[in-house]
Amino acid sequence: MPWLILFGGLIIVAVLGFFYLVTRFHRFSFMTKLGKKHRVLSWGLSLLPVGAIFLFNMINMWATIIVMLHLMLIWAVCDIIAFFRRVSKKKPKGEKYYTGVIAIAATAVYMSMGWFFAHHVFEKHYTFYTDKDLGRSELRIAAFADAHLGITLDKDNFREQIDRINASSPDIVLIVGDFVDDDSAKEDMVEACKALSELRSTYGTYFVFGNHDKGYYDYRDFSSGDLRRELKKNGVTILEDEDLLFDDKFYLVGRQDKSKINRMDIDKLTAGIDKSKYMICLDHQPNDYAAETAAQMDLVISGHTHGGHIFPAGYIGLLMGANDRFYGTEVRDGTTFVVSSGISGWAIPFKTGAISEYLVIDIKER
Repeated sequence: MPWLILFGGLIIVAVLGFFYLVTRFHRFSFMTKLGKKHRVLSWGLSLLPVGAIFLFNMINMWATIIVMLHLMLIWAVCDIIAFFRRVSKKKPKGEKYYTGVIAIAATAVYMSMGWFFAHHVFEKHYTFYTDKDLGRSELRIAAFADAHLGITLDKDNFREQIDRINASSPDIVLIVGDFVDDDSAKEDMVEACKALSELRSTYGTYFVFGNHDKGYYDYRDFSSGDLRRELKKNGVTILEDEDLLFDDKFYLVGRQDKSKINRMDIDKLTAGIDKSKYMICLDHQPNDYAAETAAQMDLVISGHTHGGHIFPAGYIGLLMGANDRFYGTEVRDGTTFVVSSGISGWAIPFKTGAISEYLVIDIKER
């Protein structure tokens, strides 16, 4: 519910921003001059560039809202700075409206960077150490979350990321939820699952569901059952409140997503585990840190937050108590938590608060 209120607020602010931006475009000198003779025409022309922003609806509604909000906020900041500069220098307001040019240019640069960080996938490398016996000097994990197929990754460029993950020579591959989105197409899902069959590792590929994988709406052209079948058909093991022991040395614990009301508490899920062995936990949403620490997990890998996605969304999530962390690593009483910003993200094809990434994690014996 808090997120619905937030998204509703964004829509309202975007509508107000539309009218604000029209008044800003009307302040350019050629519009001002035109308005002296053709008032209606000048306002009509001022509507055109703002209306052009709605071309982003060809991508999706949220792209339109995000571009609108950023242009509005950056322009407002530029206007405030320009106002105080005029006051401090005791200069009258001139005819040339350079502030608008600066605001448009700054927004274009900022959103272009956001587009790049959403569509360019980085490899993020971590190294952690343990005193537990792994049966080997090093365990290499490749992991990714939040593919949200169809937003910035379709079946073709997803396969390119699989090739990069294979090049890292992982011992085990982990998929930490939200592989698909509510708008994902069945063709992309099927082909991406086929790409997963090409992953090469010592112990195989393992998957936990995220909040979007089973779908919130009915308009997707495949079901969660279809996704489940395609994953299994292509050699992916699905973990739903289950644990597996490898080589009698380390455990993998896969949790149901928090959105599933009757998922098991982590203490019950791990009650039969030998906690002298190294324990890796997959939990899509990073918001059960206290319980996972008490359960003595060694490593917990999450996604869901997209690293904040659009600044300052990550910090808002923390203030709302939605997440314990929105990006990076944290250690609590011997438990290391890692939150990935995701290999893609939900709905919005920009990332102004994060990058897109997959993880390569080396666990080494001391």
